[in-house]
Amino acid sequence: MTDIAERIREIAADRILVFDGAWGTAIQNYGLDEAGYRGDRTFEMDQKGNNDLLCLTQPEIIEEISAAYLEAGADIISTNTFSGTTISQADYGDEALVHELNVAAAKLARHAADTIATEEKPRFVAGSIGPTNKTLSISPDVEDPGFREVDFDQMKAVYADQIDGLIEGGVDMLLVETIFDTLNAKAAIMAAQESGERHGRTLPLILSMTITDMSGRNLSGHSIEAFWASVRHAEPLAVGLNCSFGADRLRPHIQAISEIADTLVIGYPNAGLPNELGEYDEDAAHTRDKISQWVDQGLVNIVGGCCGTTPDHIRAIAEMVDGKPPRAIPERMTQTFLAGLEPMTLAA
Repeated sequence: MTDIAERIREIAADRILVFDGAWGTAIQNYGLDEAGYRGDRTFEMDQKGNNDLLCLTQPEIIEEISAAYLEAGADIISTNTFSGTTISQADYGDEALVHELNVAAAKLARHAADTIATEEKPRFVAGSIGPTNKTLSISPDVEDPGFREVDFDQMKAVYADQIDGLIEGGVDMLLVETIFDTLNAKAAIMAAQESGERHGRTLPLILSMTITDMSGRNLSGHSIEAFWASVRHAEPLAVGLNCSFGADRLRPHIQAISEIADTLVIGYPNAGLPNELGEYDEDAAHTRDKISQWVDQGLVNIVGGCCGTTPDHIRAIAEMVDGKPPRAIPERMTQTFLAGLEPMTLAA
């Protein structure tokens, strides 16, 4: 594992680290119209809503948002690249921009982090890798359950294109987040490993699953325990949960991963559930109070926010975790631990 991973583990042994908050919420506050999204560039398709494109057309906004999260107390910030793959950018006809976009996003986050970092409080950049809108585990055609729009090798290549750009731009680690399909995540893991070999630089991985129902499963049907059994071979720097239903409803599922993962645990929930207008009403104090239950129970090593959270939310979280002890990492499991949709532990 890299020196960065060792450094983060050293810090995490003493205190809880703070992750950043939502990108979409922050960008929406700028009220950009379509011309604002396209900037000085020419596109054949409407670009409004293509938040990742702003790394190229409105870089000052992107760095301003990163700086706001850092000033709020974030130790780790993510790049604005949740949709930075050819699959996701195809919605806007921007597949050819993927490499440039990811390099630019990483450099913007790197500059923001390096500007504020000190020896006493270093700052780190995580390259955000979203799930795309394709799934390897489920057919999009109810009449043909065996059909897939993409296969594993294609998905791996898509992730590799993004990861190559993030590495070139200077990220410290890779964040495979909002994992709704465990097989998609495994393609991203393999792409990260192969990209690291090409660049001669192995980056730490953070893997963050999202649950889609209150039973604690993702869309591909894996329970929390089965997900961990499926990805622990990657030896991630951190594993956890993001998005989903808000901190209160996510707590028992964070507890489930906390009890079995022999690595750092990260949790960054939404600011509650969206209202009928798709907006988030949960203010910083409410999110802080709900996450404080995770902290008081010793469930997490890294905390932050997902949809609906702002620098105010991250500031409140950073103030709350200050001086609180981090989660103790359990001993590594020695039995064989496997999974289909459910975990299976083989007795020694």
